[in-house]
Amino acid sequence: MLGLEYFSFAAKWTPLFMAFMLLVTAGYFLVIGPLSNRFEGSAPVSFGRKTLFVSGMFMFYLAQGGPINLLGHTMFSFHMVSMALSYLVAVPLLILGIPVWLWRAFDKVNPFKKLAFLARPIVAAVVFNGLFSFYHFPVIHDFVMLHFWVHRLYFLILFIASLLMWWAIIQPIPEKDKTTGLIKMAYIFLNMVLLTPACALIIFSSEPMYATYSDPAIWAKAMGYCVPGDTSFLLTQFGGPEYFGYLEPVIDQRVGGIIMKFFQEIIFASMLAYVFFHWYKRENQEDDPLPSEIPPGNLNQA
Repeated sequence: MLGLEYFSFAAKWTPLFMAFMLLVTAGYFLVIGPLSNRFEGSAPVSFGRKTLFVSGMFMFYLAQGGPINLLGHTMFSFHMVSMALSYLVAVPLLILGIPVWLWRAFDKVNPFKKLAFLARPIVAAVVFNGLFSFYHFPVIHDFVMLHFWVHRLYFLILFIASLLMWWAIIQPIPEKDKTTGLIKMAYIFLNMVLLTPACALIIFSSEPMYATYSDPAIWAKAMGYCVPGDTSFLLTQFGGPEYFGYLEPVIDQRVGGIIMKFFQEIIFASMLAYVFFHWYKRENQEDDPLPSEIPPGNLNQA
């Protein structure tokens, strides 16, 4: 399917990364279980919160180490699916999956407090969307795809930027959540707007922008990120990325831009509705007078 049958288990599932993700997940259950009594205010973690964390880990692994990662090196549309799952789906699931008491414990020893300004809503939004857009400049994208350690470093920085961006929306520590509902809604809308130019550039381009998906020689070199050893055999065996693509490069590119924008719109629109509902509910509760504040003569009317 989509050419996956031509690649080895290691290329499709990245065992080393899988082991790392399983180790992190095991560490999570160890901390919230047997080691939880070492943390102040610890409490049993609900099944739902555990499910959120495991789902976030699975999504991130699937996007960065599973088949979607491999397909993201043969088709731009799958690359965008990988980006969306990594930074728009997995990150908020991971934040919500970690219990409040564990976040509080981390906050007490946080070595990055001097960089707290990066978590301010506008700064976080500009940094994440700026890094994401910058990465998708053709020259930058092709360079990153061809250099393994640059690729790893850039994706790590993008992950941290995504964490800060979502932190401003979710803020898992209740007593530190000072942002009003209206400001959060404005912040979510800002994020929706900031990514639009990059997606529009990709969607409305009339020619392939990325050599990684249109130049066979560069594609084969970039595949070294997924396929161990010498990748020159890919050229003789398949010719280029078009062998695996069911869409022409330009169409595939446009579909990728649409996928990213669709993911972003759906996720942020859902978050916008969630924030609005809770803000509206809280405002109504504050406006409704308490029974003791209602004049006796108006009790029946109330």
